[in-house]
Order: sequence, then structure tokens, then C-alpha cells
Amino acid sequence: MGKTYAYLRTSTDKQDLNNQKLEILEYARRHDLKVDEFVEIAISAQKSPKQRRIDEMMAKIQTADILVVSELSRLGRSTAEVIGLIGELIRRQIRVIAIKQGLDIKQNHDLQSKVMVTLFSLFAELERDLISLRTKEALAAKKSQGIKLGKPKGTLQASKFDPHRQTVCDLLAIGLSVRKIAKYLGYTDARGLNTYVNKRGLRQASASAKAC
Repeated sequence: MGKTYAYLRTSTDKQDLNNQKLEILEYARRHDLKVDEFVEIAISAQKSPKQRRIDEMMAKIQTADILVVSELSRLGRSTAEVIGLIGELIRRQIRVIAIKQGLDIKQNHDLQSKVMVTLFSLFAELERDLISLRTKEALAAKKSQGIKLGKPKGTLQASKFDPHRQTVCDLLAIGLSVRKIAKYLGYTDARGLNTYVNKRGLRQASASAKAC
């Protein structure tokens, strides 16, 4: 027999958490459910899943368990996030109950559950398509305004090797190979360092005694 978890979140105060708990307990009483554990947090929806204890809850919950929430909006900060989370719960065969929406997706996938699973899949696909479309439209609008997209030509990203730049230059100057320098710095793979050296022209800088 699986466990029943209840997830409660509010961005304001404990009073709302208490109201959610009472609503869930009343639902559980009417439907002969026993809530084994409450996962509670008072925090803004804009915080990360880890901060909202979503990651913690997802790590605890197992196949054949039940998740109860007072309403779907408690689970995420956007439609896409909620849909993605519900989709994962469905894939893991976890029963999901959202009281306000009258939603009950069961593991045995009765007709109503199958319809809901299909709808959530469609919503997830629609959300991805809309995000993609909005991104393309925004990029096209910027391009039409003459705004150059992407990083300026020649822009170099920060690298994990940046703190060792001077050391690399000094060792190149005395003739050490990139492989030996990588080993000296504690890196097992010299390919990344070799790319770093080439992109920044460190060999040439070392050879001509330029500032490295």
C-alpha cells in the first residue's frame, strides 16, 4: 500500500497553510484517505523548486503513492512548470489529486484519468510550441530593427582556466607542452586547455614576450 503525501505552499503566512491543511484533511476524511505526510512551505512561487521543497517531495514520493494539493497552482510558478511536474508524476504512476480543480488522476487510468493524461500531454506540447513561437517572433522583431543577435564576433566566454592564465603563459614560455601543463594544474584531459590556449593565442603571446 502506497503512502499519501500532501503538498502545501503559500507565499504569505501560516494562516493560508492552515486553511489548505484543513481543506485537504476534510477531503481525505470524505474519501477515506489517510495523509501520511505533509510537505509544507511558506515561500514565493518565484523561488526555485528546491527552495519550494518540490525536489524534496519528488525524491520521497514513490510509484503507487498519492499526492494531494488544494489546487494545482501550489505546485509551480508557471503553467509549463505545473504541467511538466504533473507529467512526471503520471509517468511514475503516482495518483494526483487537486481538490479545487476536481482532478483525480488514478494509477489504474480509468476513462477520466486517461482523458486527463491526454490533455496534460497536449497542454505540455502546446506550451513548448508557444514558447518556441514567442522566442522566434522576438528574435525576428529584433532582427527587423537592425539589432545584431548573438554575441559580438570574437567575444570569449569565461573559462575555468582563466585563474591559471599567467601560469599557463609562463610554462609555455619555458617550453612545456599543453599536456604537461594540464597535468601540473591537476586536469586529466588536456584537450580543454589546448582549446583555451589556441583561442586566446597564448602560444604566440608567450613566444613574443607579450603580456599574457
